[in-house]
Amino acid sequence: MTVDRPLLELLFSGANLFVLPFWTLMVLVPNTKLTRRVMQSLLPFAALAGLYLFLFITSFGNVEGIEALSDPNLSLGDLAAVFANPHVTATGWVHFLAFDLFVGRWIYWQGQESGVFTRHSLALCLFAGPLGLLSHLVTDAVWRRFARPQAQSVDSLTTKGDTTMQTTDGAS
Repeated sequence: MTVDRPLLELLFSGANLFVLPFWTLMVLVPNTKLTRRVMQSLLPFAALAGLYLFLFITSFGNVEGIEALSDPNLSLGDLAAVFANPHVTATGWVHFLAFDLFVGRWIYWQGQESGVFTRHSLALCLFAGPLGLLSHLVTDAVWRRFARPQAQSVDSLTTKGDTTMQTTDGAS
């Protein structure tokens, strides 16, 4: 089965637009009920995976492409030749969109659970997936090393009844 160029362009553009609301929520309003509820769902990933499956199956109607990808001696030039086909490129792009969003969701939930700042890592993940992941791993390590122990020590002082510290209700 082949997909004609206008449909391919529509699917490519649609996939790009599809992921934007999720990224927008995670980056701009991460702490809202709406964002938490939306990001709990795995349906966006099922939709992207379904689109990927369709594009994957239809993009390799070309036997040479399948043969090239299954060659253990695949060269960079061979791979570039396969991706010169717009259908294969669209398939690869949906792969990136799905996995970048999946990693972004993981970063988002890590931030929600630990309190670590994630907006910069999410923005990087949107535009350069692995850099966003690296940014989050570094930020999380720094947070655990420096910020989190201080927050825990303050919490332990207030929960042990230290009367020299101001509580949230204004009493001392």
